[in-house]
Amino acid sequence: MNKKIWMSTVLFVSSSVYAQTYVLHADSAIDVVSGKLISPATVVVEDNKITSVGKSNRKAYPKGVEVIDLSGHTLLPGLFDMHVHLTSDAHVHGYKRLQRTASRAAITGVRNAKRTLDAGFTSVRNLGAAGYADIALRDAIIDGDVPGPRVNAAGPSLGITGGHCDNSLLTHEHKVFSEGVADGPWAVRQKVRENIKYGANLIKFCATGGVLSKGTKVGAQQYSQEEMTAIVTEAHLRGLTVAAHAHGTDGIKSAIKAGVNSVEHVSFVDDEAIQLAKDKGTYFSMDIYNTEYILGEGEKAGILAESLDKERKVGATQRASFTKAVKAGVNMVFGSDAGVYPHGDNGKQFSRMVKFGMTELQALQAATINSATLLKQNTQLGSLEAGKLADIIAVKGNPLKDIGVMENVTFVMKDGKVEKR
Repeated sequence: MNKKIWMSTVLFVSSSVYAQTYVLHADSAIDVVSGKLISPATVVVEDNKITSVGKSNRKAYPKGVEVIDLSGHTLLPGLFDMHVHLTSDAHVHGYKRLQRTASRAAITGVRNAKRTLDAGFTSVRNLGAAGYADIALRDAIIDGDVPGPRVNAAGPSLGITGGHCDNSLLTHEHKVFSEGVADGPWAVRQKVRENIKYGANLIKFCATGGVLSKGTKVGAQQYSQEEMTAIVTEAHLRGLTVAAHAHGTDGIKSAIKAGVNSVEHVSFVDDEAIQLAKDKGTYFSMDIYNTEYILGEGEKAGILAESLDKERKVGATQRASFTKAVKAGVNMVFGSDAGVYPHGDNGKQFSRMVKFGMTELQALQAATINSATLLKQNTQLGSLEAGKLADIIAVKGNPLKDIGVMENVTFVMKDGKVEKR
């Protein structure tokens, strides 16, 4: 099978075969499915899979088995961040971005992939990158050329002419358009097919205006219902999931009605939109930490004045919407929008998720089993269970009591290979 076609249909692969057996001893391990704490805990890993999870068993192991003592730590499954931009630099916004080529962005992505992995995020959804740089990065990680998380890559985001996913920083004389721009039902279908052709294994489109785009209104719907339905139908025909950037209420509802798998940001949500999401099983991915970085560091990073003004109006409302969605029982995943703020700081969002309505367990579930389920990878990832791939992290302390410990991951194993200790 052609390698590119194969990698566009397979969401994750083992980069190599390991003959190593590890025994991890820790104070506890969290079963994110049941919410139970196993204490003390031992997890055994053979090759790249978990073979057992249970109460601590410090028996003698045969020669060649590496025993790792993680006293004082809690074990969890590798984390998912469902909204990142690995090839983006948090210090390069606005007009500064015009100086960045796709090639340079790919190199930036190598750095950011390592930082993300070290933060305990062994899987990510990269929702938009110019020049298919995220797909090149994903393939380099799969081939073992560079370290990083499993990357589920969207390629260029789809958007309308002059919309949030277009480039409107230059005048008409330059005739600049982003790669994902397409207008009309058949044009957007063609763009979905093009992204798949070049290796995308999920699709992202912009249903409304955005904060960081020039000249767009955050709450205004962009793609029509017919266009959104065409995007989703085409992607689902090919077995891909779809994420929709949507701040405004009408755009959120239209995206859900079109059948998207997740809605990103979800700033202005009403009761009808929440009920639609519950009825259809749609997931919300809400980046409620990055408002602090945008308003605190954004001007220095080049974020436009109009974008800072939009964020002042959106940030508090989005957090209130997050609280409302959590209380209503909407499916939720962890999505940080890292790239807007520095990669590696992804875990700072956990404490905000708890502050604005989640229990500690719900926040952990959003970044583990819920995300794996959305990506249809829950049979192999998302929880510490025998038979699943060995993506395991450790934090000092107990995140069920202090979620802040998730900001300092001290041990990372991905696919049975120790990446950080």
